[in-house]
Amino acid sequence: MDMENQDFLEEVEDELSDEMVTLVTDSGEEIDFFVAAVIPFDGKVYGILQPVELLEGMEEDEALVFEMNGEDGEQGFDLVTDDAIIDGVFAKYDELIANAEK
Repeated sequence: MDMENQDFLEEVEDELSDEMVTLVTDSGEEIDFFVAAVIPFDGKVYGILQPVELLEGMEEDEALVFEMNGEDGEQGFDLVTDDAIIDGVFAKYDELIANAEK
């Protein structure tokens, strides 16, 4: 990970210390999410977020992956729909959990 992304990751981890964020949909609906993890992957930073209240079509143990980015001091979250990125982020998450349990 380059220094710019490393600095961004540290900043994001500091900002998300309360482990909950509210995101606003394109239609203006506010949805609260628990931040399960912040994962660096493939040169970018991703968040694994789980909705506080289940969203239609989601199971209780499911979470969504968002690319985390920031501009002008604001934190941005873009939903990831690319299966390869989602699989890679969850694989990295599983790896980090396995290493932490050792």
